[in-house]
Formats: sequence, structure tokens, C-alpha cells
Amino acid sequence: MKFLQTISEETASLAANSLRLMLMLVAIWMILGLLGWFRPHSIRYVARVLFPIGVLVCFGMAFLAGIFLATGQAPEVLVLPLGLPDLPFHLRLDALSSFFLLLLGLAAVGISTFAAGYFRSGEGSAPALLGLQYHVFLAAMAMVILADDAYLFMVAWETMALSSYFLVTSHHRIPEIRMAGFPYLVMAHVGAICILLCFGVLQGGSWQFTFDAMRGASLTPFLATTAFLLALVGFGAKAGLVPMHVWLPEAHPAAPSPVSAMMSGIMLKTAIYGILRISFDLLHVRLWWWGVLMIVLGLFSGIFGAIFAAVQTDMKRLLAYSSIENVGLIVTGIGLSILFESCNLHLFAALALSAALIHALNHSLFKSLLFLVTGSVLHATKTRNLGKLGGLIRRMPWVAALALVGTLSIAGLPPFNGFVSEWLLLQSFLFTPQIPHSFINMLIPLGAAALALIAALAAYVMVKFYGVIFLGQPREASLVNAHDANWLERLGLGWLALGCILIGVLPQLALGAAARVTQNLLKQAVASGSTVWWIAPIAPEQASYSGLILLCGIVGVVGVTFVLVRLLAHGRVRRTPAWDCGYPWQTPRMQDTAEGFGQPIRHMFGIFFRMERDMPAPTDSVPRYRIYLEDRLWRGIYLPIARGVQGLADAVSILQGGRLSIYLLYSFMTLLALLVFVL
Repeated sequence: MKFLQTISEETASLAANSLRLMLMLVAIWMILGLLGWFRPHSIRYVARVLFPIGVLVCFGMAFLAGIFLATGQAPEVLVLPLGLPDLPFHLRLDALSSFFLLLLGLAAVGISTFAAGYFRSGEGSAPALLGLQYHVFLAAMAMVILADDAYLFMVAWETMALSSYFLVTSHHRIPEIRMAGFPYLVMAHVGAICILLCFGVLQGGSWQFTFDAMRGASLTPFLATTAFLLALVGFGAKAGLVPMHVWLPEAHPAAPSPVSAMMSGIMLKTAIYGILRISFDLLHVRLWWWGVLMIVLGLFSGIFGAIFAAVQTDMKRLLAYSSIENVGLIVTGIGLSILFESCNLHLFAALALSAALIHALNHSLFKSLLFLVTGSVLHATKTRNLGKLGGLIRRMPWVAALALVGTLSIAGLPPFNGFVSEWLLLQSFLFTPQIPHSFINMLIPLGAAALALIAALAAYVMVKFYGVIFLGQPREASLVNAHDANWLERLGLGWLALGCILIGVLPQLALGAAARVTQNLLKQAVASGSTVWWIAPIAPEQASYSGLILLCGIVGVVGVTFVLVRLLAHGRVRRTPAWDCGYPWQTPRMQDTAEGFGQPIRHMFGIFFRMERDMPAPTDSVPRYRIYLEDRLWRGIYLPIARGVQGLADAVSILQGGRLSIYLLYSFMTLLALLVFVL
């Protein structure tokens, strides 16, 4: 008893000082980044020494956030003697920030462990520079989540954007990678401008930019709507919400795989955090049509991302579009929560918000896992093209087994974690008839149907992803030289796979963490009906789920089947060729290809694509088929904007005459205009 009491006291002490300890961990990340310059060109020192230390820091961050959530501590605040004279840096740790720090820490443990075994000398930036950018990226994301004033938030946000840009362009000598980084940098700064304007509206005329002052500001519905829309655009650009998604399919494939995993698994969630912080914490009014707008944008993003993922032939672009789909599901859950909250249906609002939070956590695990899998495949085969892969389950059994966990999780199959959040989101849709708006009640069932379509398309995409890469026969002779991941890579993949399984089997862990957040933001939680065996978010008689019982059932059925086969067949094994459809000379070319998988989607959803086809003629001695797909939104929205900006720049360039006297005249005229304005 005394031992348990000592542990309890130590836990309470840790929880009470969590914010200061987390700040120390952020400082250690920064120090690790700088330590790489003692041996700037040593990949062994940076990757094998500094990165493992960073793994311990990530684990410490997750541990402290978990302790804070478990103990239900009151928010902690801290003021640092940094920043501007009248605006020092303010920090705050509450349930919402600790949940996202838990997400950051858990995902970063697996990613950093994998990265310690992934990076090779001679690839991209110098090891010291790569380590600096990587750990600054981690520290900046943590500070975004801990910031409690607009100034610190924007400083951390811009640091996060710039460090991630340099990570994306690590292989900067390749022109295509430099081009891929440019749209990301532009969209990041467009979003940052919108966020800055949002904070300007939220201060409500007080000119106090702490979040406490914004919480106390009294905004009219018009100003609140303006702040909400600016936040939705600013954070939506960072999250990859359609139509602000154009940077994401370009930047994620260009980045090294651990960076892609970090961006998709963690960085996108900082945007989700920003939407939640402003919508549920800083704004005191929530209008019903805000929720409808987010539901529409979320569902459209989900369908858009799933459709484009289904037709990709680059495995990293496929996962990038899949991230757009999953962000759409998270935003849909947030929109449902706002809609329920505006109608005073607080319990259902908490259910929808819990679904969004848990899906954000789940996505950070299984999407990081799958991006890291593509890194192992890329190192083993030197290609990202799905048309050149196949049969890797024999050459890379460890990676294939762990990739299967991520694939089943993202496909939303029980008893893995993706099913839990999608099931909770569907339960939220089933309670929408309680909303006292007849028009909304007529439209919301379409949302439930769209959610089912997104889930089906996601499963289809993952069958393509796993089947084309790991199953069948090798499509290229060079694949016989493929090798499995090293032990550090396996350890990182295994950590993320374990998280996918654990949350799927024991979903009450994630639901309990989400309940702390919903209790803090909505004064309502949905975890009261949960037990060690199952979860019942609303009431056991309405809906319940048990991942543990389901897992036991699956293991039992497989075990009984195995025993019966061994007994009845006496352990005999007979290998025969697969049925060849009456054609005995099967070759790898006769397998279904990535293009073949995408053909039905291209036909059914052709309105989404701008397609160019090169068809072979009957007389061609060497027939070739080529298809080029383009996002209509890119040509319809962004290219006209780019042309307009270029035309404006050309017009303004007339002012650059190259004569000093003209420039002095410009300065004099500007000074006169300012004097007239002031006087």
C-alpha cells in the first residue's frame, strides 16, 4: 500500500508540473538539433545517436500528456520572459492541448525510431542540417499546441512551416522536388495570413492578443462568423481540406518518407487542433450553418481524396490523397459536433467530437505506419511506381506483415483502430434526426450515405495498395534483390502497428482520453457507458462495440479451423499452381495493374478528372497506352490565379526603370502621401 501511495504521489507531482517538464523536452529537441553540428557529416552520429535520444524525448512527451489526461488536472499556465515588451510568450496546458501532445508523442516515437535506421549518407541534405530541421519541426509543432497567445502561436506556426519546407526539399538538387516544395510554401503562408487576420478579429477591439483576452471578448455574430471562416480557410489550407489541398499530393511524395509520415500523421493534426481551439474555446457562439458548411466540406474532401487515391500509380501520392480523405472525415465529425451543440444536443455533440478526436489519433498512427512502409519499399526497390512492384511479401515479410496491420486499420476493419472512430462517426449520423430542423433532417441522411461511400472507397484503395505492392508476382526482375527493413525500421513500424491494434482492441482507452477533452470544451462526455469489455457511447441498448471480444472470436475461429485441418488432413501439405483460367503460360504482365484497379473509378467518377489519353493504333508494331490525369480544381482555380499574379507582377515591373532618380522620386511621393494621411 505504501508503494502504491508513493507512485500515486509521484504521478500527481508529474501532472502538476507537466507544462514545465514539457517545455524542458521542447528545449532538448532544440539542443539535439544543434548538437548535430559537432559532426555535421556523420550519419552514424546524427541518426544513430541523436535520433534515438529524440525518441526518448518523444516518449516523455507522450507520457506526460497521458498522465495529465488521466489525472484530469486543471489547466496549467506559464509566462516566459521572451517575446515583445508588452506581449511575452504565454503557454497553456489543458485537456485539448494534452490530447494533441499525446498524439504527437506517440506517432513521433515510431517515426523517429524508424528515421534512426532510415537515413543514409549521401541522400539529400547534410545529416546535421537534416537533424536540425527535423527536431526544430517537432519542437515547433509542440509549441503551436502549447501556445496561449497569438504572437507565440504565429511564431511557432511559421517555424513549423519553414522547417517542414526545408525537410520536404531535402533532395533540393532535383528540380521536381524544388517545384513540389513551392506550392506548399505558398499555401502555408496564405493560410498563415488568414490565421493572423482571424486573431485580429478575435481580439474584439481590446488589442490584447492573449487567448485569455480572446476568450473574454464579446463578438457579434457577424464578427464571430468572420473569425470562424478565416480560421477554416487558414487551418484548412494546412490540413489539406479541398479545395485548398493542391500542395499536399505534391509535397508528401517529394519529402523523405519519415518526413512524409511526420507531416501527414502529425502536422495536419496541428491544423485540426487550431480549428478546435478557435471553434470550441475562443469563440463563445456556434451557429448551426457553420456545422453544415464543415460537414459539406468534410464529406466532399473525403470523397475527393478517396477517388483520387484510387487512380494513383505512385504509392506515396496514393497515401497523400488518402490523407485528404481522412482529414475530411475528421472535419465532418467536428461539423456534426458544432451542429449538435448549436441545437443544445450536448451529448450527441460530445459523441461527434469524440469520433473526430479519435480518428485524428488513429490517423496519426496508421498513416505514419503506411508512409514509413513506403520508405522501406523505396529503399529496397528504388521505385515508388506501383506498376513496377509486386510479390514483395516473400522478400520483405516483416514489412509486409506490419503493412497489413496499417492497411486493415485505414480500411476501417475491426478489430483495428480505424473501425472504432468510423463507427463512432456513423453513430453520430444516426442521431441527427434529433436536430430540430426539418430541412437539415432531409439532407443529413445523404451525409451518412456519403460516409459509407468513403469507407467503401477507402477499403478499395487499400486493397490496391497492399495487393499491388506485396502480393502476386514481381513485375520487375530487379525485385529479386529487394531486402527487408533493418531492426530500427522494424521497431518503429512495430510501435505504430501496436498502437493500431491496442486502440482497436481496447477503444475505451482512446474514448476516455477524448472524454477529458469533450468534458472541458462541451461540459459533456460519452465514456460513462464504457467497460473493460466494450464501449457503449450513448446507451448499451442502442449501440455497443467490443474489440476485445471480437478479437477473441477471430482468434478462436482461426485456431479451431487450424486444429481441425491438422486433425482431418493429418498435417499433410500439398502445393499446386494457382488456377490459370485455361492458359498455362501466366507471366507477371498478366496480373492486374494499378491502372487496372483505377479504371472503374475513372469511369464512374470521370467528372472529377481532366484526362488525356494516348491510344495505340491497330497498326502499331509496339503498342503503347498512356493516360494522364489532372485535378480540375488546379486548372480551374489555381492556374488562373497564377496567371493573374504573373500579369500583375509584369505590370508593376514597369516601375523598375533602373534609374536612381526615379526611385528617389518614389520615396519622396510615398513620404508626402504618408504625411497627408497622418495630418
